[in-house]
Amino acid sequence: MPSRRQERMSRVIKEAVSDIINNHLQDPRIEGFISVTEVRPEPDLKSAEVYISIMAENESKQRMIFTAIQHAAGRIQALLGDYIESRYCPHLYFHLDERLKKTMETMRLIDEVSKEFKPEEEKK
Repeated sequence: MPSRRQERMSRVIKEAVSDIINNHLQDPRIEGFISVTEVRPEPDLKSAEVYISIMAENESKQRMIFTAIQHAAGRIQALLGDYIESRYCPHLYFHLDERLKKTMETMRLIDEVSKEFKPEEEKK
């Protein structure tokens, strides 16, 4: 169970990284809807796992955007230092969060199934 300190740092990192990615990076590969879904700082607050969800045209575009974000990790960490009031700026490890994609796929499947059952109900 994370401490209050970890929760507070998680919230600050999440807001800061989201702002940095969407407003302060000049890389033309970074485009589309990008959101930071979760941040898991280590208990010593020297590193954090950052989960990012990317909505892009296709899978290859999504991978290209994620690679660009990983490439800009040093710049993101440097800018993160301006947002946090701590002795150490945590080292960030980025991960692609597939949960939103899986949720959208599940919703699509539910819609398909519901469309299949509607004609049967209308016949009655």
